[in-house]
Amino acid sequence: MFSTIRLQTDDRGVTTLTLDRPDKHNAMSAEMIAELAEAAGQLGRNPAVRAVVLTGAGESFCAGGDLGWMKAQMAADPATRAREARKLAEMLGALNRLPKPLIGRVQGQAFGGGVGLISVCDVAVGVAGAKLGLTETRLGLIPATIGPYVVACMGAAKARRVFMSARRFTAEEAVGLGLLAQAVPSDTLDAAVEAEVAPYLATAPGAVDEAKALVHRLAPPIDDAVIAETIEALVRRWESPESAEGIAAFFERRPPAWAVR
Repeated sequence: MFSTIRLQTDDRGVTTLTLDRPDKHNAMSAEMIAELAEAAGQLGRNPAVRAVVLTGAGESFCAGGDLGWMKAQMAADPATRAREARKLAEMLGALNRLPKPLIGRVQGQAFGGGVGLISVCDVAVGVAGAKLGLTETRLGLIPATIGPYVVACMGAAKARRVFMSARRFTAEEAVGLGLLAQAVPSDTLDAAVEAEVAPYLATAPGAVDEAKALVHRLAPPIDDAVIAETIEALVRRWESPESAEGIAAFFERRPPAWAVR
């Protein structure tokens, strides 16, 4: 059914959702965005699913947005850009509201939208030494649609340390930022993830669903107005001369005009 992701459920009802574009470092294409949204709906409706583990195939967790997809947005009209940005925002929202525990298994690097995917997890464990970063501003873009989830996960003060600078940081620093719960050696990653999953198997599924929904109600809302604001902000950036220069520079393998040597 899916071509960019894989779903596998064990006999306990634990589903592993794997981003499956390892040759592209699991960068999110339009197809992957649609498939993730569909998978979130399927998993949420399935009473046999007790918990979901989100991970990636290959050496990277998720390199962010597929640059071919972003380049296509640069060439699109504003209405198309807004539709594509909304699909991305709605996918993140669907995973964020998933009525099951969502545990991130971050087995490799994560940039841009990959950090956004970690941020919608209820808890995430990463492999020690992995590199992460919100790298959008290097391309003249901003972490717009992922922004509400990143800030909710880290808190505004910690998010400001990495949200605008595009600097890369380690899994160990990501623990201090609140993005990851632990950074562990690769040979203990699965055990650390299992330690997060196992307690849920002794809980009442309906109670977990309602408790998670209560957390969302008690936290600052990520509502339609907030999502619409992020979509508008991303579309404005896609239309900016800076993003045109940043993406062109990336594909031409040269520094953008604003880079100070």
